Amino acid sequence: MWVGRPVLTHPEVDVIRQQAPGGADRSRRCRRERLRSTAAVFTSLTALAATSLVAGPAVAARSEGPCVLARTTAHHSLGLDSWNPAYPRPLRTLDAVMIFLSFPDSAPTLTPDQIAADYFPATSDFFRHASYGKFTLRPHPRREWVEMPRDSTAYGIERDWDAGHRTSYLSDAVAAADGRVDFTQYDIVYLVADPHAPGVDSDATKVVNFDKPLRADGRDIKRIVTVFEQYPPDRNVLAHETGHVFDLPDLYHRPVDGKGDWDTYVGDWDVMGSQFGLAPELFGWHKWKLGWLDPRQVACVSETGATRLTLEPLAADPARGGAGGTRLAVVRTGKDSVLAIEARSGSGNDRSLCTEGVLIYRVRNGPASGGGPIEVVDAHPHSDTCWDRSVYPPLADAPVREGETFTVPGEGTRVEVGDRARSGGWTVQITPGA
Repeated sequence: MWVGRPVLTHPEVDVIRQQAPGGADRSRRCRRERLRSTAAVFTSLTALAATSLVAGPAVAARSEGPCVLARTTAHHSLGLDSWNPAYPRPLRTLDAVMIFLSFPDSAPTLTPDQIAADYFPATSDFFRHASYGKFTLRPHPRREWVEMPRDSTAYGIERDWDAGHRTSYLSDAVAAADGRVDFTQYDIVYLVADPHAPGVDSDATKVVNFDKPLRADGRDIKRIVTVFEQYPPDRNVLAHETGHVFDLPDLYHRPVDGKGDWDTYVGDWDVMGSQFGLAPELFGWHKWKLGWLDPRQVACVSETGATRLTLEPLAADPARGGAGGTRLAVVRTGKDSVLAIEARSGSGNDRSLCTEGVLIYRVRNGPASGGGPIEVVDAHPHSDTCWDRSVYPPLADAPVREGETFTVPGEGTRVEVGDRARSGGWTVQITPGA
């Protein structure tokens, strides 16, 4: 039995979408010209090329304490000292129901099975690889359409959705489904609208959090993923939205006037930045937050002297299995900030990445979702690559490659990358700035 009307807060917005000429091109090739124009004004950083790696520094001290940022009140804060209990932590099997909604003004031309096949098993596979098998997302797609009481055009569906219209949509959807769905059986709720209904806008796909939980079947529903994707849907869009369900922030930059570039913070790196990214594997910092990295796999770099270690590729190769070794190095740069350093290679979720190497990024615990809590540091600020595929070519070649040395502007931390180890990892020496 469903009761009450939801009070909404913190609607999560998805990355910007553009319509490519000639139809719904899922890779949005038309973004390339916009990216070319913004690349000319991209902030220039300083890189130093070198070919040697000094041997003999101290081994990294693995510690969870000194490099952990405190969780703040910011929405989806990237602090790690505690878990926000309002969100399910993906360290077990979580069950997700997928409810398909039709409308009186449009007879569906697709079956629920056809639509579900575009999301699963792909989304479950993404999280299985990203979590090294520690988390299973188990989908339960319904086999029938649930008809809404009003036309699709009556709900005013759009990206920045009016709260009243959104409330009506969610109230009607849960009430319509309640007689067929036992909400007590599921940890996650996906509401999937008929993609061909005239009032459906794919830019409205997002997670909606309830300030006051909605109740159905005697249980609280704290958030719902509303899916309005075109058919076929954007690549990895459901993985992005599901990341919000686990308290992960948006990593894209939303321009105030809506005319700038959305991908300047992290580019292709991490699905929370763009579902189109060539290297969508979740950052090591996110994996640490979610509990997928053991503290022993995180090297907290000493503030004095040089630390030498081997960083194993962050993305596990499904064919090889295993998730051992050091996957993340962290340098404390302030009370509320760190530098995170990880190895990215073309395997697993990163199999389509543009440039392999050691990626550096800044993490802050204060900015809210969409406010730049993570920013990738570009080790090659005067070049770019993969114009035909990357969401932001200036950052597509951001990693430090074999034989290179890079000094992080502002912090002075030096990262030297040596040869690849037999395991496939990178030999790295990190020297914090003075």
